[in-house]
Amino acid sequence: RLAYGRVMFAFLAENRRWLGAGLLLTYASAFGQTWFISLFAGEIRTVHGLGAGDWGLIYTLATVASAGLLFARGALADTMPFGRLAPIVALLFALSLVAFAFAPNVWLLGLAVFGLRFCGQGMFGHIAMTAMGRWFNARRGRAVSVVLLGFSLGEMTLILPTVTLMERLGWRPTLVAAAAVVALAVTPALAALLARDRTAQPLSALEAAAPTTGLGGVHWTRASLLRHWLFWALLPFLLTPGFVGTVVFFHQVHIAAVKGWTLAAMAPGFAVYAAFGIASSLAAGWAADRYGPAALLPAVLVPMGVGVALIGPIQDVTLWYLALGLTGLTQGTAGALWGALLPSVYGTRHLGSVRALATTLMVFSTAIGPWITGLLIDAGLDFPRQCAVLGLWCLALSLCAVALPRKLRREATATENPDPFPHPKGPVP
Repeated sequence: RLAYGRVMFAFLAENRRWLGAGLLLTYASAFGQTWFISLFAGEIRTVHGLGAGDWGLIYTLATVASAGLLFARGALADTMPFGRLAPIVALLFALSLVAFAFAPNVWLLGLAVFGLRFCGQGMFGHIAMTAMGRWFNARRGRAVSVVLLGFSLGEMTLILPTVTLMERLGWRPTLVAAAAVVALAVTPALAALLARDRTAQPLSALEAAAPTTGLGGVHWTRASLLRHWLFWALLPFLLTPGFVGTVVFFHQVHIAAVKGWTLAAMAPGFAVYAAFGIASSLAAGWAADRYGPAALLPAVLVPMGVGVALIGPIQDVTLWYLALGLTGLTQGTAGALWGALLPSVYGTRHLGSVRALATTLMVFSTAIGPWITGLLIDAGLDFPRQCAVLGLWCLALSLCAVALPRKLRREATATENPDPFPHPKGPVP
């Protein structure tokens, strides 16, 4: 453990500039995440006269639109320097926060939500994970796990101040304050940290400056991965954590009403969620480097399945903390898993394009959840009762995943042909 600690400290010290940039991106993405937006759901619905289903539909349409734009423009992470791309996205992010606060009608409200989802949930995380996948090779799992801490740290440190500011200043000034932080602090910091690209610097002996190949010894494209069984087998595991985590956070105001809790009483649960997410992210990053990221697949959804199933029967708010903590275990593990698995399977030359596809699908899964569950709530099926089905789904997928790592290893060693697609449109070596 001491030796690992020394190695980890040296790794952090050597790469503090680039890890810091990724950590800042994931941390600041909090202002576009579901848990943050949902804190303002009561005020937004009151101001605009929206029901649960109406608000869910606006959120869904805006998120789907952001996913479409991310799919179309996510490859900018392959062609535009991060030092230019990230500050531009940050300024758009700040503008969206102001628009969210002062939208005069539902059309502009939807446009503001679109901006929050595209910049925060979409591009900030996409840029961070693409950079880690491209900049690191042998220690990619560690790099990803460190940068993923930003998501959990945001949830741990920002929710209570946000709720406190809302109570003391009001919801609109709180959003303006968030916009000021993004515009005046995050944007210049990103510009400074990303002014130099890591690939231009001397690398350690464990790293390689050239792009690394994926499964079959090739650099996969979007078209080639869509023709292979692995992508479709991984898809349910890719989409489920985002779907479940989003609907739990999105309906926290509704859960509080059903259970008779207050948001202030529920807020410590997010710190527990973040702490568990941090621990699992670091452990999963180490495990991905040690055993390979595919080894995490059978276990990744088990804690979330148990945690979300608890939400239905519990009445004590302290058990809400446990439910969120278990959900956080899955979210931390899933982040490290996909951050390491995608570049190792599909290579790094087209990683921005590949990650844009994966992130788009994940964003889409987070988009449809609030609308579907909101309609069910309006129909009389409260969200805590819906959680039993979500829990069973997670546990059923876990059983299905047991054979995946072994099958993937066989696929990787089945042939000496570097191109698994004897097709003229397959991936290009």
